[in-house]
Amino acid sequence: MDDKQLMRYKRHLLLPQIDVAGQQRLLDASVLVVGSGGLGSPVLMYLAAAGVGKLHLYDDDTVEISNLQRQILFDSSVLGQSKAETAAERLRAINPDCKVVAEASRLEGDALNTTIAEVDLVIDCSDNFHTRFAVNQSCVENRKTLVSGAVIRMEGQLSVFNGHKQGLPCYQCLYQPDAYDDETCTSSGVLGPAVGVIGSLLATEAVKSIVGVGDTLEGRLLLFDAMAMRFNELKLKKDPACRVCGLES
Repeated sequence: MDDKQLMRYKRHLLLPQIDVAGQQRLLDASVLVVGSGGLGSPVLMYLAAAGVGKLHLYDDDTVEISNLQRQILFDSSVLGQSKAETAAERLRAINPDCKVVAEASRLEGDALNTTIAEVDLVIDCSDNFHTRFAVNQSCVENRKTLVSGAVIRMEGQLSVFNGHKQGLPCYQCLYQPDAYDDETCTSSGVLGPAVGVIGSLLATEAVKSIVGVGDTLEGRLLLFDAMAMRFNELKLKKDPACRVCGLES
């Protein structure tokens, strides 16, 4: 690290859990963030600020006025513009150290598998089960850590999945395809700050996973109820019959 980086990351370097070695791991890391909306916004901003060396983001949407209530990467000056391009510009302004690979397209199929194979960590900030299942399967196949979160109305949840490791569940151990209807913020609404809470926690789990410190949410599901201002935790078990990571798959 040069002198400017030592000053930029000084507050990290003061933490014995991170120090110079941990900060270097962040600078060397490559992370895919799936979705740059309500959850993706704080995740991307905090990871760029933290010094993650390379961020990959894919988003084929443009900025709409209804996004601005919660998607803090964007403001009124970029209405109608590409989310991917606008996000990349903002992230580079936050931290020039961070290389941003931004594509104004939907990440799916071969491109999804190729990208996940190239990165060190995946963070799923998408808003539909189809994408979540596809990302999870690719993470298991490519043996990548998946940090996943969701928020709707005034409730949120997050966990860390390493379904490729013995005894640990994957996302599909928790949710089965075709068993859930996609509820979205568009149809059900969402509290903006609640999205920020879960997004910040996702970024925290990502930094811990990259640096290799603390206890992550592997095997645990953290639930957040904004109305009661309460966190609850559920233990997750691997499903032996899971078609993605189970012993019988």
